[in-house]
Amino acid sequence: MRAASDVGGTFTDLVFYEVNSATGAPGQVQIAKADTTPPEFEEGVMNAMSKAGLAPRDLDFFAHGSTVVINALTERKGVKTALITTEGFRDVLEIARGNRPDLFNFNFRKPKPFVDRHLRAELAERSSFKGELVKPVDLAPLAAMLDRFRAEGVEAIAVAFLHAYVNPENERQTAAAIRAAWPEVAVLASHEVSREWREYERTNTTVLSAYVSPIARRYIERLEQRLTDGGFGEQPYMMQSNGGIATVTAAKANPITMIESGPASGIYAAAYVGDQIGEPNLIVLDIGGTTAKCTLIEKGNIKVSTDYYIERHGKCPGYPVQTPVSEIVEIGNGGGSIAWADAGGKLHVGPQSAGARPGPAAYGRGGMSPTTTDANLLLGRIDPGSFVGGEVEPDWKAIDAAFAPLCDQLDVTKEELARGVIRIANANMTTALRLVSTNKGHDPRDFALMAFGGGGAMHAVALAQELKVPRVIIPVNSSVFSAWGMLLTDLRRDYIRTKLTSLSLDSVEAVRATFAQIEEEATRDFAAEAGGRRPTFEYRADMRYAGQEHTVDIAFPVGGGNVAEEAIARFHDAHEKRFTYRLDAAVQLVNFHVVATLPIEKPDLPERPVTGRTLEAARKGVRTVDFDMDGVHETTIYDGLLLEPAMTLMGPAVIQEPSVTLPIPPGCRAEVDRLGNYHVHLAA
Repeated sequence: MRAASDVGGTFTDLVFYEVNSATGAPGQVQIAKADTTPPEFEEGVMNAMSKAGLAPRDLDFFAHGSTVVINALTERKGVKTALITTEGFRDVLEIARGNRPDLFNFNFRKPKPFVDRHLRAELAERSSFKGELVKPVDLAPLAAMLDRFRAEGVEAIAVAFLHAYVNPENERQTAAAIRAAWPEVAVLASHEVSREWREYERTNTTVLSAYVSPIARRYIERLEQRLTDGGFGEQPYMMQSNGGIATVTAAKANPITMIESGPASGIYAAAYVGDQIGEPNLIVLDIGGTTAKCTLIEKGNIKVSTDYYIERHGKCPGYPVQTPVSEIVEIGNGGGSIAWADAGGKLHVGPQSAGARPGPAAYGRGGMSPTTTDANLLLGRIDPGSFVGGEVEPDWKAIDAAFAPLCDQLDVTKEELARGVIRIANANMTTALRLVSTNKGHDPRDFALMAFGGGGAMHAVALAQELKVPRVIIPVNSSVFSAWGMLLTDLRRDYIRTKLTSLSLDSVEAVRATFAQIEEEATRDFAAEAGGRRPTFEYRADMRYAGQEHTVDIAFPVGGGNVAEEAIARFHDAHEKRFTYRLDAAVQLVNFHVVATLPIEKPDLPERPVTGRTLEAARKGVRTVDFDMDGVHETTIYDGLLLEPAMTLMGPAVIQEPSVTLPIPPGCRAEVDRLGNYHVHLAA
């Protein structure tokens, strides 16, 4: 039995299936959902297992993704953290970057560092930018520093020295000395977190990882204990932001790698399904209860970068996180997003969310604000009879009470307000989808939109209409797609090393030697988990024109004869696609990037059986549904679990499963493929 769980802001999802021990064939995928239970998130995981009639002793494999890291950062619920850095660089976090999203805002204030100035200390040491050890670290003041940190109640220490990305020797000595003198404190050195240049970004990332380290460690250990107490005899795996899983030991050593663990697994599941159905070009959308996340997959490739920020928006530059993250745009719009009006009477949706408790007003748990879910109920898009899988009867009095103040303020009816809420939520998500498509030189008409998560199917067709995407795909198990994706990912580590190299025929052997060194390191790191197997490797590089500040990522052709010529040609093409021009200038390789992967067993996607059932047999009835700009229609409702491959239906219609609702507007055509995925072809 193999299982995976994903902790979201509202629900905790569980996916599991049994493997036939004789044939190795996977059984039917089963799912369960339970409320997320902050701050004891592991309780929600166990509740989902219990709901599914599953015990930890039944499992041979368990993978887990969680919002614990990102929540601890955004809610400032980490531990008191100190920073030890190179003498003269105490204020790197304070200085930060001069980037101002709103250039003419004279009230601009830089975001407050996660470490207060009195907890930032310096040691005399220095390495050059070439990696030469100029001055060994002087550890004499360290004992007094640690005494002061103890007195201040510090629980974690970040160590970040200048140029440690190329020569970490002084950092290693300092971290070892701290661990020997104070075993209880969490210590992270920057070279253990990132081996890229950019002093501020690397220092901030190390600080953030240290800040959440005790929180993540305690959470993972509580989850491990609950699984062990239930009879689970294997090692659980944690989902990382780069789209791979890691052992719990690796996750506890550097928890910042889990900052976007849940969304990353959904992206890789989308790529996997796209490969199975011949759809390599996808715009991917994941709508949960609290947020919506999106990315773009081109020719089956998922972009992973270290240019990631938290809390970045139009008035705040945010905090850089220099760890490999699948490129994701995330906004605060989901099923639980709260609708509100500002002082000028302008309607907004999100980023505040009703979460799991109290949840939308319809849940009847005390929610007093109108949400996107409540609006969808009012407009007939969600079936009241199967709300939350039929487990909850909508509280219409609570919905009326939640909508009334805003209706009075804006002088509109409930239905008008509900349409407005849906339109604004869709507009917010459309903006996010443009950030990953048109803003990066991609034409949405060349892609299909694959949507999942609890609200993905609900909004997908309207978003595709706005973007002129010709087709929408709602994958099988879409409501728990991120959890399911964890069963489709491999053990993965990304090794990124900054080593500025002018790319030419003369430098090819040096480039190959650097990639080989990184490969050897990856092989050693995987030794304990590989069982004698050798990881597979993918080679990438961040390149730029000489004199430029930032880089473009390409797949690097390590083998072959004309390596430099081929790499430069790929860079020119990628640069022109991203920035619309190319230069006749020297090209530099800035970052060497090796992706080391250890494949794990994956289930084949089972085909949905064909019994000869008619479309009429899947018909559940008719109800009035408001399709907004497409009008209000008496709409045929179909049971998605009874639909079979090759069945085709025309809108207006709604396909329903216990946790999926797919509205199909008039003029659109929906069909079911051999795996049970829904394809909606938009009206011309």
